[in-house]
Amino acid sequence: MIQIRKGTIEDLPQVLQLIQELAEYEKAPNEVTNTLEDMQRDGFGERPIFEFFVAEDQEAIVGIALYYTAYSTWKGRTIYLEDLVVTERLRRSGIGKKLFDVVAEEAKRLGAKRFRWQVLEWNEPAITFYKKIGADLDGEWMNCTMTEQQIQDYNA
Repeated sequence: MIQIRKGTIEDLPQVLQLIQELAEYEKAPNEVTNTLEDMQRDGFGERPIFEFFVAEDQEAIVGIALYYTAYSTWKGRTIYLEDLVVTERLRRSGIGKKLFDVVAEEAKRLGAKRFRWQVLEWNEPAITFYKKIGADLDGEWMNCTMTEQQIQDYNA
């Protein structure tokens, strides 16, 4: 029996473990530099910047959907799904869809004009799912990122 609920600060250690599991799945295990303290501050501090839902069974949290509100100058409020993770042993069991559905419902509740996320081009199971639900997979836009060091080195 899987229960989906809003995440709490007490969930963060297990959430961080799932984030690390995702990084390993995405072949980037050393890229996670986020800490429990960072997540506590950023999710539950004075100005929270993310929220999340968890999927849990009787033993532990087995999935997460972490999202935040962004803003499009063209469209308005956007819900951005940063990560949707289900522990490996339970993938393809419908838990990911349940988590996705609850974030989509949250986007409706908040009056979002867009619901966005990214998927790696080699993640065929996820791509198949997103196509099945009728999402637009846009190959036109390129992702741009600056690392923490690049931010520090940037001369404005």
